Amino acid sequence: MAVLDVRERIENSVLAWPGVTAAPHPAGGTEFRLERREIGHLHGDRLIDLPLPRKIRDDLIAGGWAEPHAACPDSGWASFYVRAEPDIHRALELLEISYRLARQGRPAARGERNC
Repeated sequence: MAVLDVRERIENSVLAWPGVTAAPHPAGGTEFRLERREIGHLHGDRLIDLPLPRKIRDDLIAGGWAEPHAACPDSGWASFYVRAEPDIHRALELLEISYRLARQGRPAARGERNC
């Protein structure tokens, strides 16, 4: 699985969702936004970070869908590592959860903008 293919596939899929834009993330990588709200960011080619309501984040971690964010483990941020081909689909599902929550106006992770 080529590095560029992973990043391109994720970026192309997420940018096809209505209203989503991309910009460089302050910590490196690509940040995806719905209007002014971040729905997640991709560091390099393998790490997705997502701002989520704390309960949803905790449920995803408990279900094995994501991991606590390394730098902000006690926040609403979750992380997901793309390690194999099937993980691309899972990464997109997680980003879509964040996207749908943003479209509904649901609050996401608070106070940890730089996670």
